Amino acid sequence: MKIFVTGIAGFLGAHIAREGVAQGWTVTGIDSLLGGCPENVPGGAEWAATDCRDPDAYEHLIRDADVVYHCAAAPYEGLSVFSPQVVWENTAMSTVGVLRAAVNAGVRRFIFCSSMSRYGHQVPPFTEDMPAVPADPYAIAKVASEQLVRNLCGLHGMEHVICVPHNIYGPGQRYWDPFRNVAGIMINRALQGKPPVIYGDGSQVRSFSYIDDVTGPLLKLATADVAGETFNVGPDGDDEEITILGLARQILYLTGGPEPVFYPARPGEVHYATCSSGKARRMLDYRPRWDLGKGLVAYVEWVESLGPREFEYHLPIEIKRENTPRTWTEKLI
Repeated sequence: MKIFVTGIAGFLGAHIAREGVAQGWTVTGIDSLLGGCPENVPGGAEWAATDCRDPDAYEHLIRDADVVYHCAAAPYEGLSVFSPQVVWENTAMSTVGVLRAAVNAGVRRFIFCSSMSRYGHQVPPFTEDMPAVPADPYAIAKVASEQLVRNLCGLHGMEHVICVPHNIYGPGQRYWDPFRNVAGIMINRALQGKPPVIYGDGSQVRSFSYIDDVTGPLLKLATADVAGETFNVGPDGDDEEITILGLARQILYLTGGPEPVFYPARPGEVHYATCSSGKARRMLDYRPRWDLGKGLVAYVEWVESLGPREFEYHLPIEIKRENTPRTWTEKLI
């Protein structure tokens, strides 16, 4: 088995690559390093620092691949409202490039990692049979990518699977990124003696997936009889839901630090985002083993082992108006 992983130096992509190597698979991949770190790439994987939008540059790596895991994107949902171009180009256009390369390479199955943002403002728990109603540019780019996957795979005889992991966290995540990964941002700030930043009143409801609970089901997508299916992958049930303010309280309990500070709500932010993973439980034997409390302890310990870092404002703010968060324009995080 040979798998090709986009975003191999990123969080999810690196973990998939590591598990693939552990299973004895041949693993290759690429990463533009827009949000990835070279040290994430596991030993035993061959990769190149190149962009998904340039298929000619990685033709030699995708050749003879059985399965593609397309994890690469610019997963900046909140930022996409103010930086739509960089998010669109590194999400939708990246998908076009990888699909082109995969079709030409004769890949058997294309696994696309989508986003919970596809469900928009609908009433949770979200299920796979709900329509996609994206509410921001990032979500629109992900839904457009899904449509491209279904269309081009169908036209060219390539199997596809769409997986929808959500709010993944844990070791290996870029916790010094000020634009995404709310748990990592809060932990990094708390360890610097700074208060967690909350947009709005913190009543937004989320469920969080520890990385080790996600990689197993995703690896099964390579060989299981699931062509054409879509799967939510993440904890479900009321006991796994938490508000953003509740998340901050848990992190402060583990790290100490000042009370949260509140900024105006970000435009278009979805208030409730939780899903049902019943389908993944039935068809992929999905069984989450890490509750949020246990996962946060492991995450905090990992960040502490590396030490807190200054936040890197590595992406442009393309739209600057009165509703653009000051935390970004003034680099307050």
